[in-house]
Amino acid sequence: MATGSSSEVDMSHWLFRFLALLIDGIILGVIAWILVLVVFVPLLFSGALLWLWVGWGTWLIIPLVVGILMLLYFVILEVSWGATIGKRVLGLQVQMVNGGKVTFDKAFIRNISKIFWLFLLIDWIVGIATPGPDRRQKYTDRMAGTTVVSVRQAFAAAAPPPPPPPPS
Repeated sequence: MATGSSSEVDMSHWLFRFLALLIDGIILGVIAWILVLVVFVPLLFSGALLWLWVGWGTWLIIPLVVGILMLLYFVILEVSWGATIGKRVLGLQVQMVNGGKVTFDKAFIRNISKIFWLFLLIDWIVGIATPGPDRRQKYTDRMAGTTVVSVRQAFAAAAPPPPPPPPS
């Protein structure tokens, strides 16, 4: 992965970030469907949410709830583990540009664009298209002073065991 000092964009870094986002999106999709089945469907059948479902529910409320769920997922995992599940699988970690651990407020700032997909798309495009001090940063990473770095080779297997001792 690039060190961030190059003026060239490291597309493999952005590909790993995109794949990590897809993994996290699948996880969040499962969680969201469970929430819909457990919370919204029973309320819908009781008639309590019928006006919401038919009116603003599918266009405004449900995407907002999913966006808030995404924001919480990313902020909590990045503060506690330094990465989401998708980032951990791909060997990525979120840290401050000085190498320190990400704080709650910085994680919130860097993930606020995940509340709605269009904001996230714009965040990525601006980060890739405009030069910054570190070419691995999306725009909200620059605002928060954070970056995503590779901490190990993605999909790497554990180190092989040492060879057996020679026969005596």
